[in-house]
Formats: sequence, C-alpha cells, structure tokens
Amino acid sequence: MRRLSRKNLTLILALNVFAIAWTSTAAQQTDIAWTPAAGPGKKCPLNDAYYYKYEFNEKPKMGMIILKLQVFDKKGNQVVPYLITGRSDMPSMRGAHDSGDVEFKLNKKNDYLLPVNIVMPGDWEIRVIMKLNGQAVYHGSIRFDV
Repeated sequence: MRRLSRKNLTLILALNVFAIAWTSTAAQQTDIAWTPAAGPGKKCPLNDAYYYKYEFNEKPKMGMIILKLQVFDKKGNQVVPYLITGRSDMPSMRGAHDSGDVEFKLNKKNDYLLPVNIVMPGDWEIRVIMKLNGQAVYHGSIRFDV
C-alpha cells in the first residue's frame, strides 16, 4: 500500500474543511424564511419603524445592472440604519452563478447600491440581508426574469 505524503494529507484535510464550511453556509441560506419583496418602486415593509423600495437602473438584461435600494422611516424620510448585503443567483440552478455575499455601497444620496452581473437568461433572485448592530433583522428576496 502506498503512503500519502504530508503535502497530500494536508491538501485532503483542507479540501474536507472547505467542503464542510461550504455546505454549512449553503444550509444556512436555505433554512432562512426569505420574505418576497413587492415589485420595483413599491413599499416593502421591514418592521413597524421602516420600509424600503427598490428599483434597477434599467430593465434587467444580460450584463451588469445596478440594484438601488432605499430605506424610509414611518414619516417617509430616507434613512440609512442598516448594513445591507446582497447575494444574486439563479434559483433554478442554485449555486451555479452565485455571487456570494456582497455589501451594498452607499452613494451621496444615501441610496444603497448593488452591482449584479447577469450572465444568462432565466430566473434570477437577489437575497437581501439587513443587519442592525451586527444582527440580521431582515431577509428579503427580490426575484426577476431576464
């Protein structure tokens, strides 16, 4: 029987750790109840104090598009209380085109912006996580077709 070298054993161990971490992350994403967002430009309630609206810079198509998300308080004032991340993927091919978690950037108007790379036609989803003081307080799902 042939012995494995230390280098090969280290590689096998590293791959196993990566596989466990990856499946754990994927399981966490599927165990969450994702709230479907209302359509573009419509109020999407977050809680008793806030709601958000979203829109794309253009009709979603192949290539790069920008998702703009705005958060408002009850009085309709635009606010920026959250750290927001987004993750784009195709639900019909989950994981094949997964962007991974990407943090939204704030522009000068306090709009949250997320670039999304659409690589093929079909059904797409952007999963949005809003965090307040490091705790996830909202899990939303924005679906669209290209």
